[in-house]
Amino acid sequence: MALKHVIETERCKGCGLCVDVCPKDVLEISDTVSAKGYFPAFQARPDDCIHCTLCCVMCPDVAITITGSEEKTAEKTMEEK
Repeated sequence: MALKHVIETERCKGCGLCVDVCPKDVLEISDTVSAKGYFPAFQARPDDCIHCTLCCVMCPDVAITITGSEEKTAEKTMEEK
């Protein structure tokens, strides 16, 4: 299962709690202002993310989610046959 990390920039107020709690220093605060006038967090190093969900738990605005999606691989397809 592939995991996807999403930060809803319109909900994020840029408090930085997720940045502080990330054990792999994946997140940073953006230099770009959102439509609501905040500087939202973003994944500066997405390949380093271990999907621990600490950022999701810490976010007071519930702006961060990590979701799973089934992706069929060639190996899985061969196993099904």
